[in-house]
Order: sequence, then structure tokens, then C-alpha cells
Amino acid sequence: MSKRIALLLGGLSPEREVSLVSGRECAKGLRARGHEVHEIDPAEPFWVEKIKELKPDLAFNALHGLWGEDGRIQGVLEYLRIPYTHSGVLASALAMDKQKTKAVLRLAGLNCPDGLIASRFDAAREHLMPAPYVAKPNDQGSSVGVLIVREGANRPPAELAADSWPYGDEILIEKFIPGRELTVAVMGDRALTVTEIMPKTAFYDYEAKYADGGSVHQLPADIPQNVFDEAMEAAVTAHRELGCRGLTRSDFRWDEGGDGKLWLLEINTQPGMTPTSLAPEQAAHCGIGFPDLVDWIAEDASCQR
Repeated sequence: MSKRIALLLGGLSPEREVSLVSGRECAKGLRARGHEVHEIDPAEPFWVEKIKELKPDLAFNALHGLWGEDGRIQGVLEYLRIPYTHSGVLASALAMDKQKTKAVLRLAGLNCPDGLIASRFDAAREHLMPAPYVAKPNDQGSSVGVLIVREGANRPPAELAADSWPYGDEILIEKFIPGRELTVAVMGDRALTVTEIMPKTAFYDYEAKYADGGSVHQLPADIPQNVFDEAMEAAVTAHRELGCRGLTRSDFRWDEGGDGKLWLLEINTQPGMTPTSLAPEQAAHCGIGFPDLVDWIAEDASCQR
């Protein structure tokens, strides 16, 4: 059944440009399934008034990062009593906080790297953890602001104390997990498959995620069946334990040459929907075309009311 959809894209976060691409791709897919789609950018004035005037059947949230997948936009849509896609207020806010996410998932029996929250100025002054470790914003996505401190580094990254640092003062210092990069998308209660990501940059950073040819995706991943099954099960567990709905994607490291463990790094409650994004690629591998995927996401929209 055709629906009037307010599609939210762009927004205010450092991931704005990715969101614009995700949103436009989702709009094309939804229109291909016969929906009436109106694109609304919350960075523009009077966007709430535009939604009210539109009186949509649902809001399709194609925003990324802060003010997109951290519970705040979800709270606005709850107040407006408009069904919306992806996870609700609590799950979105919790999953955006990497350290709190790990605390919940450890209770569910999943392996998550040790870490601590610190001021970026303290983290720039001295090593707060033996290298190698990762310093990254606790509440950003798309690997923005991620810095890897290698073994033998004399000093922490000076960028953390720079006046130009745009990612807030709270930093997560986390043990670096070596190994192979794996990811699993979950639709509802179903894990799709496991992809191994082989970035062409130093690690799976913003460029590797979104630049054409920035990484090689092998799906299904060529890994032992027990590791494959563990990743699939862990992704569903993370989705369920955080109270997520719709589409999510969980990222892992498999330390093949070390302790052999599978480590869950984080869960993304609104995975990218660009031409190079992993979740749509996994759906296509499972026989779910992009228009069908976004149509399913739209049908899954709800709010607390």
C-alpha cells in the first residue's frame, strides 16, 4: 500500500554528507515501490512545521550520527506521534554511547574490548592505557575521529587537544583488537550474513567506508563455520539486548592469530544506505533488493504512542 513518507536526511552531524547520499538512495527505492516521498532536512529552518503540515503516515529516518541516531530525533517524532523507522529513543541513545553499549552487551555474555572514558585533554597529555589502543569519540559513527595509537608510540595523538577538534571533549580509550574486520546486518530478528571487510587504508576509516574502492567486501566471509555462526548469533543478541528494531549492523574483530576470540566493537542502529554500504549489500546477497529492503524498513516503522 502506498504511503506518504517524510524522509529525513542530511542533518547536523559530521556524517551529514553520508546521510544525504543514504537518504537520496532510500527515496529512490521507496518511490520505486510506489510511495509518496517528501525529503526533509532537519538542518533547515522549520523542519518540524514541514512534517506537521505534511501529515505523513511515517517518517523514514535516513540520518546518521548525532541528532539522527542518538535518540533525540526519535524523541521529537514520538512527541509528534509519527511512526518512524529503525530503533526507538532508548535503544538509539544507548547504542550511540559506545561504552554503555559494551556494559550491556558484556552482561549478555559477549566479548567487548576494555576501555575507559576520559577528557580529550587528559588523553592528549599522556597514555591512559598501554599501547596499542584506540582513541575515539564515544558518541560518533562512521569511524569519524578515530585514532589508533600503535605500540611504541612516544606520545598520544596531539590532535585530541587541538582547538579544531570537532567531536566533543569526551573520548573513549579502548584496547586495540588486532585481526580481521567482520560485520553482520540484522533485519528484525534475522541475521543476514557475515562480511569480511578488507580496507585499502590503514584501517576501516571514513574513506574506506564511503570512497568508491576504499575497501574490499568478501561475502560471505571466508572464515571457519564456528566463527561465522558465533558472529551471526552475537549480532542478533546485541540487537535484542539493546532493544533495537528494524535494521542494525554489528561490527566485530576476529583475533585469528591471537586469542582466537570474536570481539564485538559496536552496533550501528541506522546503517549506511549508500552504494558502498554493507547492510544493503548483505540484503542483496540474501535476495532482498534495495527497494524491497527500504519498503520493509518503512513497514516496520512504529512509535510508542
